Amino acid sequence: MDREVFVEQSVIDSILSYAKLFHPNESILLLKGKVDKKKIVVSDVYIPPLATHGSRFSSFPTNRLPINFSVVGVAHSHPSGALRASTADLNHFYGRLMLITAYPYQSEQNIIIIDHNGEPQNYSLI
Repeated sequence: MDREVFVEQSVIDSILSYAKLFHPNESILLLKGKVDKKKIVVSDVYIPPLATHGSRFSSFPTNRLPINFSVVGVAHSHPSGALRASTADLNHFYGRLMLITAYPYQSEQNIIIIDHNGEPQNYSLI
């Protein structure tokens, strides 16, 4: 990906808190923001309609999402502590970014952002 990625601190805090709330199940959220030719800015999260949370999965029916061009990706948790994308994660990629947070969900050290190829992306907190 050629764009710089910026994430608001409040988004990171929300994702970590949400993951703790659902632990030991996976959590899932949609990332909202803006995309231009040079950068992606993630400024908010929201719960996808009809989201399901299990011990080894989290999902939502994409056909039930309202049209919303501000969705830039998905955030979900890995209660196992694995800070890497699984094959299932890559096969269900939605948007431009995927943010994964791994147990114990303490800080941005427990977060990775990947592109659709599974490549980790550098990001800056704003």
